[in-house]
Formats: sequence, structure tokens, C-alpha cells
Amino acid sequence: MSNDSPQAPTPVVPSGVEGLSFESSAIHAGQRPDATLGAVMAPIVLSSTFAQVSPGRPGPFEYSRCGNPTRAALETCIATLESGRFGFAYSSGCAAVNNVLELLGPNEQLICCDDVYGGTFRLFEHVAQQRNVTTAYVDYTHPERLEQAITPKTRMVWVESPTNPLLKVFDLAAIAEVCRQRGLWMVVDNTFASPALQRPLEVGASIVLHSTTKYLNGHSDVIGGAVVTNDEALAKRIAFLQNALGSVPSPFDCYLVLRGIKTLPLRMREHSRIALEIATRLEQTPGVRKVLYPGLASHPQYELAKRQMPQGAGGVVSFEIEGGEKSAHAFLMALRLFTLAESLGGIESLAEHPATMTHASVPKEKREAVGISDGMIRLAVGIENLEDLWKDLAQAIAKARK
Repeated sequence: MSNDSPQAPTPVVPSGVEGLSFESSAIHAGQRPDATLGAVMAPIVLSSTFAQVSPGRPGPFEYSRCGNPTRAALETCIATLESGRFGFAYSSGCAAVNNVLELLGPNEQLICCDDVYGGTFRLFEHVAQQRNVTTAYVDYTHPERLEQAITPKTRMVWVESPTNPLLKVFDLAAIAEVCRQRGLWMVVDNTFASPALQRPLEVGASIVLHSTTKYLNGHSDVIGGAVVTNDEALAKRIAFLQNALGSVPSPFDCYLVLRGIKTLPLRMREHSRIALEIATRLEQTPGVRKVLYPGLASHPQYELAKRQMPQGAGGVVSFEIEGGEKSAHAFLMALRLFTLAESLGGIESLAEHPATMTHASVPKEKREAVGISDGMIRLAVGIENLEDLWKDLAQAIAKARK
């Protein structure tokens, strides 16, 4: 892509071999043995610039902000897994969110689910708002409220499913149909599920977004983001913005995410299996007030989750502990195997307190209005031994009750 060209990138080719399964695509999509040296793994191309055939006639790559071979492999791989034609990688999930927000013009509105990642909320309220882009927050578990919130200024509908940290599940196909009828862009942050569990483009979403920091990478050693679409006009604009804004990942970070994606199907099965068992046990544990996990029959959207994410409900479990913030802090400080840290999606288990950590940027009254209490804890369940994890949780709950 030329340094100044707004042209959309070439649509991705699903893989070197047609008809591959999801598991095989996770390993091979966008990656063939290097033509020069035969390297099986995608080479890390660190060059910032590339030789041109003649003045103004670059080859496939010109300048690494505009495009890079390692990044192109990652963008092709993620797009393939999301059943998309155009993929874009970013230096962080927030950079990906900001790039998508730039699609909106002044005085336009977006509608967002009322339970959303704190970093996304911060961008909506303190960055987009400076351009007079307003946001209305709606609980999509009541479909009629989305319809009621649409105004002549509405241009985009933003969805997390499952949400962060309440793990609400929304009917993506139904929301996509509303957006189609009204001519709105539907953006789905698919970070919590990953394409291993659901693929929103297949049911009509306009854009899928990821923090690749989380499940796609899977090893807690990269910050990154991604955007995927099937809409060529949107892709053309997103490509221009990616180049103009310049929030792109390094080739080494792209390589690390590519490495992580290769085990995504295996990891998501384990995350889901272990998280379901932990959520089930937590429901039966004295001192636990409420457990939120889409794989539990007690979850309000359990039937929808089974239908929409048939391969599993993911690795995040949220619960309320009796005793409020004091007990939550005591529980978190008593953990030994779970690490007190933000983020999720890595192979190691983490625990955090949304009210003072991931969602501290959300005003207290807004947190409480949507159900994020001071006693809520969010677990990012890794793939350690189930019994080791449960022993740690049980002893921490027992100490918190004292």
C-alpha cells in the first residue's frame, strides 16, 4: 500500500490449502514456508523500509507503518479465523477501538451495551466526545431498548458479548438484523469469546474487534489489537486510518501473536472446561453470593449462550463475595496460585477487582447501576490443574469469611 494511498488491502486468502478446518487454519492461515530460505515459521521482518522497483513504484511493501510482511501474515490469519476478508492489526486493543471510532463524524451517535470494558468507556466518554460523538448505553438483553435508543444521528452499534465483567450474552444475529434494517454499522468486541467460540461476521456484524493481548495471543507477553471486516468500503477507510494514525504493532509482537494463535483452539477448550467446573463449585460455596458464567444453567442467557457459543463459554468467571469490598480485598490478598492482576486470556490464572482495577474509570454510580458491585471479583481462569486452582480459591474464600 502506498504511503498516502487510501486503497483497501487485497482481500485475504484463507490459507495455502483450501477448505481447512478452524484448527488447521489457526496454524497455517497467512503463513507458508518462506520462499527464500524455507523457514517454516513466519519470519520477523524488522526492516522499516523496503526497496522500490523505480521511483514511485514500490513492491508489495513500502514502509512498515503502511505494511509489513510479518504483520500481513497476522492480519490474514486473524481475518481467516473470523471468516473475514480484510484484517488489520494494531499496537493495542484501545488503538483498535480508537481506529474504529474514527469512522464516525462529528455529531454522530453510537449506541453501546451498558456493561463494557473500562478502557472502551474511557475512549467513548473522554476522546470521542471531544469530537461531539455521543454514546447512549443500552442493556441489549432487552431488544426493544436498542430500537428505542436509535435516533437520526445513530451510525454505529457497539457490542461486547460476553460483556466485561458481568458476562451478559446478547443475541448477535438479532442485533445484526436491526442494524441491517436501519443501515447501521454493528461492531462486536469478540475478545472474551475469540473466534474459537463465536464468529460475529457470520451472523451479520459489520466489524469484529479484538484485544489480541488476550486469548488470541494467550501468553500475557504482548499488547495488541485487531479489526476484521467483510465490507470493502469499510476496509478502505479502516486501511487509510490505520496508516494515517500509525498505531501499528511491531513485527516481533505480530510474530508472538501468530505463535499464540496456533494453540487457540486447544486453549479455549481447556479454559472453558475448567472455568465451567470452577463456576459450578463456586455456586455451592458458602460465602459466595452470586456467580456469573454463561455456561451455568443459572445464567440469565444460558440457552442463548449454548446456541451462540456451542464450543464453550470461555475462561472468565465473575462472582460476588459476601462482605463487599473488604471481603473482596481479603480474598484477593489471600490467593496463592491466582495472580492479582488485570487482563485475561493467558495460560496462567488471574484475579482482579473490577471496581478498583479494570473499571475504575467508570464512575461509581454507573458501575452500581449496571450491577458491578464493590464485592465483585473477576477470575480469568487459566489452564493449570483444576484441583490446584480450586484449592487456592477455596482457601482464599475461607480466609475472607473470617
